Amino acid sequence: MAHRSGFVCILGRPNAGKSTLLNALVGEKLAIISPKPQTTRNRIQGILHLPKQGKRPGGQVVLIDTPGVHKPDSSLGRKMMVEVREALEGCDLILLLADVTRRLSPEDNFALRMAQQVGTPVFLLLNKIDLLKDKKTLLPVIEEHQRRHEFKEVIPLSALKKDGLELLLEKVVAALPIGPAYFPQDQITDQPARFMAAEIVRERVLLETKEEVPYAATVIVEQFEEGARVTRIAATIYCEREGQKAILVGKGGQMLKKIGTAARLNIERMLGGKVFLELYVKVQPGWRDSRQFVDELDWRRQLEGLAGPPGRDTPED
Repeated sequence: MAHRSGFVCILGRPNAGKSTLLNALVGEKLAIISPKPQTTRNRIQGILHLPKQGKRPGGQVVLIDTPGVHKPDSSLGRKMMVEVREALEGCDLILLLADVTRRLSPEDNFALRMAQQVGTPVFLLLNKIDLLKDKKTLLPVIEEHQRRHEFKEVIPLSALKKDGLELLLEKVVAALPIGPAYFPQDQITDQPARFMAAEIVRERVLLETKEEVPYAATVIVEQFEEGARVTRIAATIYCEREGQKAILVGKGGQMLKKIGTAARLNIERMLGGKVFLELYVKVQPGWRDSRQFVDELDWRRQLEGLAGPPGRDTPED
């Protein structure tokens, strides 16, 4: 059977489980996860290299995780939606994720309209079936969704429990065109380690802090030096107000130390070696509404050297 390959966009409302699905399919943690909506802010590629298995042909699936579809109310939100639209351009298949434990919302309808505008085949993935007490409730949910669109496939699954993923992969590969591999066998993502380190720090901020702080925080890696024995990383956590900075630093610096320790251990697991991590906290008022600041958060721009990290001053303790 001929080799199949293509780009597959994962689309859905915030907290539908898109990043959990990406990580489960790739078998590595490429996207950070938290219970808070709009955790994902950039499109992230995960590359699956699939050998021929039974009736399934061999292939390469380039999965594109996207931010949760929502009506933006800031420069950051608008940039997130640009990431979604760019991911949809030229993709071969769309995986539209829906949370079966929640009623259809305007965000679900918005996501479907975006998929319909592209004209690409759409699989409907009904996620979180492990949380259903009575599986009989699944049938009316399927019928409700099928009235909205003629989906190429409807697949109930649990990304968290990895239930239904084999069937999903079989259907995805069969739906892709015959084509060559786009990436080498040893590559599983397009993300540089520098960006992934920043995201790991941000994930700890999301998990350790409450209220408005997670949404007002972002992370920029200022220094990333790989040595023979240790990788040295210096990163700045930006927030919008002094009160948020006080929460991030904590009494006697304890919160920042807690965030840093957990992040360092996760980065060491990712890199497979020792890491020395320094964290700083800076206040950048209203950064989410600053188009320039938000644009400069894009790791692609950072790598190209088009602009250094915004608002760079002497780091504060």
